[in-house]
Amino acid sequence: MPFEILDIVYWATTAVFLAVATALALGALRRPRAIIVTVSGAFLASALALAALPFAPLPLPVAVVVAGLSLVIAVIGGGPAATVVLEAATRGTVMPGTHGGILLARSDRRVTDTPSVAPAKTEEVMRGGLVIGILERLAIAASLMAGFPGAFAVVVAVKGVGRFTELAESESRERFIIGTLTSIIWATASAGVWLLAIA
Repeated sequence: MPFEILDIVYWATTAVFLAVATALALGALRRPRAIIVTVSGAFLASALALAALPFAPLPLPVAVVVAGLSLVIAVIGGGPAATVVLEAATRGTVMPGTHGGILLARSDRRVTDTPSVAPAKTEEVMRGGLVIGILERLAIAASLMAGFPGAFAVVVAVKGVGRFTELAESESRERFIIGTLTSIIWATASAGVWLLAIA
């Protein structure tokens, strides 16, 4: 009987931690703030650590709730997390574009028939990052939760190939690497809660 009570507390706490992390991530969607993202990440990490403890697997109704919350937090939480990490890494030196990309001044183009370089032209690269990030995290979390970890590599490869021509400048390369790694870590941790909880 005491073990059953502990199991119930474990299941409920795991679900509550995920729910709080999800609620905070939803709050950070419009205005990603470091404190909100950090607290959301702390609740996600706590749920992950709790799920790793050797308790009885979740019963089906609770497993469904945890699976849903894990998928939602993976998809919506990774965006604000990536934004906060990128802002911390670039320290406000990269200007955001109007279509979700970044503005870069490109002056490496030669003027026709002269050795001089054309004046710098501001161009937006890495457009559509929000939508790509959502789809990336959804694909990663869903593939891991469905037991197809090989799809993880396919998602990363497709993203890399799709962005290849935009990665000439160091700013876009750094942003791509930092944003992708943050997104992958968040999605993997989110899916990991469910995977560990049902193991």
